[in-house]
Amino acid sequence: MGNQYLPWARELPPARVAQPQLARAVVMVRPYDFAFNEQTGADNVFQHRLGLPPVEVTALALCEFDAMTARLARHGLKVMVMEKSDDGFPTPDAVFPNNWFTTSADGTLSVYPMHTANRRRERRVEQLARLLLAEGYQIHQISWMGQPWEEEEILEGTGVMIFDHPRRRVYAARSQRCHPLALYRYARLRGIEDVQLFDTADSRGVPIYHTNVMMSVGREFAVICGDSLHLAEQRKQVLETLRATHEVIDISHEQVEKHFCGNILQLETADGTPLIAMSESAWKGFTPAQQALLEKHGQPVINPIPTIEAVGGGSCRCMLAEIFLPRAEA
Repeated sequence: MGNQYLPWARELPPARVAQPQLARAVVMVRPYDFAFNEQTGADNVFQHRLGLPPVEVTALALCEFDAMTARLARHGLKVMVMEKSDDGFPTPDAVFPNNWFTTSADGTLSVYPMHTANRRRERRVEQLARLLLAEGYQIHQISWMGQPWEEEEILEGTGVMIFDHPRRRVYAARSQRCHPLALYRYARLRGIEDVQLFDTADSRGVPIYHTNVMMSVGREFAVICGDSLHLAEQRKQVLETLRATHEVIDISHEQVEKHFCGNILQLETADGTPLIAMSESAWKGFTPAQQALLEKHGQPVINPIPTIEAVGGGSCRCMLAEIFLPRAEA
């Protein structure tokens, strides 16, 4: 808990460029190869087989994806889409790009070590850079995290790290996809002053594979499954930290596991209007009182993505890679 791996983290100088909490643009990846991922399915209990022909599963996912990108764009969010890779290798989880890269307001594009071999093939950095540069964004450096330990010290981007950017804080659940050394190494590199590392268990006692299925932090609100923090001291620390700065919506194991209520993301439009992207399942999984609290903090953008959720084991937040890069001067 705390900075046990980085006792000197709080002595780091502040980052030179302030990072906003809410992104105004996202990258999404069209799921041409979408399918049940056998490699990740070994420990992602959120994945399920639908018993449909693979071609039908892919077609359903593509329809859900296209409808979601159009809906986000109609609400005023800038959406950039990466298309199919031409390398010939299937990438069944490519629709979840937030795991392999993040961007920062100082112009850094960070690329992360992934837990499974076929997810490492998703990291099409050159194609991503071309897309971002063509859209007028600046990339000052590309940082490959984890080399040369990427098969041992995994850190799957914003799948495992939940940022409170203005406070230079990160929340993370320990798992096979979040190695503590990789997490603290990243924190030191990026000037993160407070690392809230904790242990989790789902309703079956299994560690939660990605923090972002049980937790989301917006500008002034946070969603968290407090019951999943099974160690009382850690639960007390995390909840007290959150409540000091955010209105906290505490969700149940059922809301996490059946509805993906933790896998939501607050964004904003170019004019600063806050949005909250989530799936239809997540919205219906919140209680009316919780829905009312969310609406206080932004316009819900509700997306029906049942195939992507069931087969891929991830929801709306996983599909959205936030873009914080500076824009090129005109």
